[in-house]
Amino acid sequence: MYYQKTKEQIFHELQTSMNGLNEQEVKQRQMKYGKNILEGKKGDTPLIIFIKQFQDLLVLILIIAAIISGMSGQLESMIVIFAVIIINAILGTIQTLKAQKSLESLKKLSSPQIKVKRNNILEEVSSEELTIGDIVYIEAGDVISGDGRVIEASSLQVNESALTGETVSVDKNMEPLHQEVSLADMKNMVFSGSLVTNGTGQYIVTAIGMNSEIGKIASYLNETQDKKTPLQKSLDQFSVSLSIAIVMICIVVLFLNLWHGQKLLEALMIAVALAVGAIPEALTSIVTIVLSMSTQKMVKENAIIKTLNSVETLGCVSVICSDKTGTLTQNKMSVVHIYMNHRRIMKENINGKDHDHDVLLKACRICNNAVINGHQRIGDPTELALIDFINEYDQYDIHYQQTTIRKEKIPFDSQRKLMSVSSKNHLYTKGAFDELIQRCDTILINGKKEKLTKRHILLLQKENEEYASQGLRVLAFAYKLLDHQNITLNDEYHLTFIALITLEDPAREESQEAVTKCKIAGIKPIMITGDHVVTAKAIAKKIGIYDKGDLCLEGKELNTMSDEKLSQILPQVSVYARVAPKHKIRIVKQWQKRGAVVAMTGDGVNDAPALKQSDIGVAMGVVGTEVSKDAADMILTDDNFATIVKAIATGRNVYNNIKNSILYLLSGNFAGILCVLLSSLLVLPTPFYAVHLLFINLMTDSLPAIAIGMEEGKNSILHEKPRNPKDSILNKKTILQISYEGIIIAICTMCSYFMGLRHDPLSASTMAFATICLARLFHGFNCRSQLPLTQIGIFSNHFTIYAFIIGFILLHIILIVPVCHSLFSIHPLSLSQFLCIYGFALIPSLIIQLRKQAS
Repeated sequence: MYYQKTKEQIFHELQTSMNGLNEQEVKQRQMKYGKNILEGKKGDTPLIIFIKQFQDLLVLILIIAAIISGMSGQLESMIVIFAVIIINAILGTIQTLKAQKSLESLKKLSSPQIKVKRNNILEEVSSEELTIGDIVYIEAGDVISGDGRVIEASSLQVNESALTGETVSVDKNMEPLHQEVSLADMKNMVFSGSLVTNGTGQYIVTAIGMNSEIGKIASYLNETQDKKTPLQKSLDQFSVSLSIAIVMICIVVLFLNLWHGQKLLEALMIAVALAVGAIPEALTSIVTIVLSMSTQKMVKENAIIKTLNSVETLGCVSVICSDKTGTLTQNKMSVVHIYMNHRRIMKENINGKDHDHDVLLKACRICNNAVINGHQRIGDPTELALIDFINEYDQYDIHYQQTTIRKEKIPFDSQRKLMSVSSKNHLYTKGAFDELIQRCDTILINGKKEKLTKRHILLLQKENEEYASQGLRVLAFAYKLLDHQNITLNDEYHLTFIALITLEDPAREESQEAVTKCKIAGIKPIMITGDHVVTAKAIAKKIGIYDKGDLCLEGKELNTMSDEKLSQILPQVSVYARVAPKHKIRIVKQWQKRGAVVAMTGDGVNDAPALKQSDIGVAMGVVGTEVSKDAADMILTDDNFATIVKAIATGRNVYNNIKNSILYLLSGNFAGILCVLLSSLLVLPTPFYAVHLLFINLMTDSLPAIAIGMEEGKNSILHEKPRNPKDSILNKKTILQISYEGIIIAICTMCSYFMGLRHDPLSASTMAFATICLARLFHGFNCRSQLPLTQIGIFSNHFTIYAFIIGFILLHIILIVPVCHSLFSIHPLSLSQFLCIYGFALIPSLIIQLRKQAS
């Protein structure tokens, strides 16, 4: 057992060292042990997926129609129906397999990154690349990947509740255990899926993938199921209700035809044909396809959507609570000024030969977890900026690496706002000025330690506030002599103040424009940051989040404020400064009580609860911890606020596109119902045979509806107010539009039908079939937008053009090619009849476009 062995024994057994593996060893071990992945429940085989396509209600109705066709002697119709059922099943199988492939690609994009030492160089790799014998560096906020034996620990604490059920974090150490213990008592081991809650450390990987402890559990728990989105659920419910209504209509039509003297099989065929033509079976599949395509598009726009329903919710967002650093700003910190000896010093004038300057450079180097490895920069931007600052003086940073060898560390946390590290006989501390100055007794002035007086403090406070008012970040540094080895929190007192360092993180150029778009879109942008209130307000003003008359609240004010009072002033607050994670959850809840849909950004471990509480949790993909990414609904691969605004616009457009697709399907199907119902009431021959309606469903339902879902969307979408998520997709206005457009198409179809009825019933049904097919193909252009085609452009959506061309060609093959006539119950048409069909098919679109133009 690895927990019973010493570090040296494990190194020998796994044939590795503190320098890590080299590239050749990594490749050999990956070949031997495989990838570090948990094998999920195996997906259905293509054959099973194909068989499942026949479980749909529509397919059962079609099979009944085929059997009735065969019983009535219409063998050709039966063959065509079964052929189309099989084609539909094949298409459904292909779409399902594509969706699975897309999901896998998204999973890879959001795969956790881990810090591994290889060839004695720290580098970031995907967790999948981890292998046995790797040396992994961890710190607070990381999720453990692979099981391992701890070989270095500094105040290291790990939450192993995913495995043990114990919520209290476990202190980890490096000492071997000499007896057999349970997993919960393995203090020198870390396990995949656990969360580092405090400190730093390193471990050597001993098990990966399905051989890890969590992998063993996963092998028994692969029972996950895909969840349907709220929109899909509502559409499923609508489809069931519609199906029941259609069945009732079909029964009425059946009895009407029997009453008028039709044979039972003929009456059944008409009733079944009506059901086939009326049920919008493509609804849920089209929603899934459109949402899946949208997630792929958003990946290209630097937003990874983890769940499909998040795309829907994005369109309803009315409040965005955003962090400042890296999201609204560039996250490219650089040192601007140094304030020491009660004077400002430009960074170019720092001289390591000066005692005070040398102490400050050492403090910057040792109180630092960042690593710069060639072009790879690993760590917090503030700490990377400090290394850049040191490198400007010492190009290769060799002197300060050699003279600042760490012994012990007290990691930074959001409560203390400090970080301390011991080196030789000194303790160096950095952190927030307000916190650090309270722990200092002396100040370093021109190489000497002077007593820290009220005058010193006032000068420092004035300087700190002035920097903060300029939107600069301020870090304070202090140190002291140590006379012992092991350091504790008590050692962070009686310090000597060294200096202030100011850092600048300029606002992103696109942030101001994105904030303006938010306000136009009826979305309230809010900045929530741990920075000083003056700094936060200065940046918020520059970007446009903070306007005249707005309020700025600090965390300490929130602590004493009641929920009632906060609710009253909530709309006026645009900046929250010096806040703790608990405050974020409270802010989100208060907005949600007001009926708002809230998006919350975050990157730290402590942000996870707020990300979960919000309607859309947005994690930072670059600097975000794995915990925050796991809790989020969306991950930004560029950590950019403007990307959230783009995603909201996409979410709104997706909803509109789905709504337009539904409008297209239901208006066309309603037209078909009216035609069959009218012919039954007037005791006329059926306008459509089952095979006709089957073709309509296959060619004039699915392809144009999907094409409408691919509409780019209008640029003015952000000029509209956020949608209420409780609003029904089929409101009164939409139902009236479906009815109006369906009636127009039905009238023109029946006019064409009556023209054909002058000759014979087969000609009438052929003309009705051709007219409604062509009318619906034209109608696909109408349903792209509520705006007329003259404004959106006919050719702006190539998919609708392709769908029209495919449908037009296939329809004319059926109408013109003699071999298809008997299969599809078609009567040869004359040129005048073709012209009649074209005219009546075009009239509905002309009327709809003229009405849109007029409004």
